[in-house]
Amino acid sequence: MDQGFNNVYFVGIGGIGMSAIARYFKYIGCNVMGYDKTPTVITDALIGLGVDIHFDDDLSLIDKMYFDKDNTLIVYTPAIPNSHSELRYFIDNGYNVVKRSQILGVLSKDKFLMAVAGTHGKTSTSTMLSHFNYVATNGGGSAFLGGISKNHNTNLLLGSGDRLTVEADEFDRSFLQLYPDIAIVTSTDADHLDIYNDHDTLKKTFTQFVEQIKPNGVLIYKQGIELSITNNKLKVYSYSLNSDSDFCAENIVSCGDGTYNFDIKCPDRVINNCRLGAIGLINVENAIAAVAAVWAAGSFDEELLREGINSFKGVKRRLELYINTPEIVYMDDYAHHPTELASTIRSMKHIYPERKILGIFQPHLFTRTRDFVDGFAQSLSMCDEVILLPIYPAREEPIDGVCSEIILNKMTVPCRVLEKESLIEVLSNMDLDIVVSFGAGNIDKCCEPINMMLNNKFNL
Repeated sequence: MDQGFNNVYFVGIGGIGMSAIARYFKYIGCNVMGYDKTPTVITDALIGLGVDIHFDDDLSLIDKMYFDKDNTLIVYTPAIPNSHSELRYFIDNGYNVVKRSQILGVLSKDKFLMAVAGTHGKTSTSTMLSHFNYVATNGGGSAFLGGISKNHNTNLLLGSGDRLTVEADEFDRSFLQLYPDIAIVTSTDADHLDIYNDHDTLKKTFTQFVEQIKPNGVLIYKQGIELSITNNKLKVYSYSLNSDSDFCAENIVSCGDGTYNFDIKCPDRVINNCRLGAIGLINVENAIAAVAAVWAAGSFDEELLREGINSFKGVKRRLELYINTPEIVYMDDYAHHPTELASTIRSMKHIYPERKILGIFQPHLFTRTRDFVDGFAQSLSMCDEVILLPIYPAREEPIDGVCSEIILNKMTVPCRVLEKESLIEVLSNMDLDIVVSFGAGNIDKCCEPINMMLNNKFNL
């Protein structure tokens, strides 16, 4: 792929990964334009940077400069269907059309690449890694992230030096475009079975990703995950929250507000007196992995690293607290897989023992709901009560017989299905203690209305 393009057009520009790359091309001075299905906070932010975005699949809305075939690069996300008329036009007429993952592969080729992979945990871990590295090296390192860092208020971090942190996405096998110097693998649980068909194929693809780590590179994996390591030219380290692994936390003490003090055991030292700025034990474990990668990269200031851990504010939509009072707690989380839901609910129970948790969950994808219905019901039943919203279809067509009610039918705690439009009214009449909203669809549009309603209800 030639990088000498002045014009870059994005089909699906509002995706979290796509928007980071759009920001990058805008930053280096390219003309950037794009299409997305609906306006969002992300598209609003891009428009604020001067990016022209439209929301109808209509070639007439594209500026004529982007039809200069020799000077225009078309970037698309696999979430866009092949029937999309703009995408079809560019493919059928011989434009230079590439997937987002291919661009990431090109942009990372000459960097010291630190890639974070896993069916869950990768966004929080990669955002931590980018922030820890940035602080510990005095502004070093850049990052393409799959979430919005609350420290930097962006999914694109541009620092000095050649270290680059990226989220290595397994969807559509995108991460096979990457050849990292250091790779973290957080999990290999079954997911995206619409792409992989079965769990074994998914695990083999993670093995293939690990095989692409550069010679004498480093693999950091969560102890206990199913991962076949066939690359014998690697330095391999394990991490965990508090078990006997190469990197782990010791002396974990709750601070009473959802955060924790702890020490981090490394192969050659113990980093004492760490306090992670983000809440939840799951985030402590993610921090261990991120610290391991900074350690493996070499050359960091330990005191600055401790400062980076302490100052980490989290990622939007990952254990994001809106309200935290003795009377009412409201938190939102991106969890959309049974294992993620269980981890988040377990973290909440550890922070707020004896309190009543209402979970509001919007399932994401018909195929995922069908494939993991038992797991969803089991994880959600860890709450005291649950509200289910209808399935968010994203790129999929409906599947006969697959709806939120199939989860409802397997729940072991009080549960009901509500349309999103009636959610606020129903919540306003409920006896509430802790409210947690979950999902990867458009449930985030409910967060501010829920926050406002709870502030009014509890006179905050």
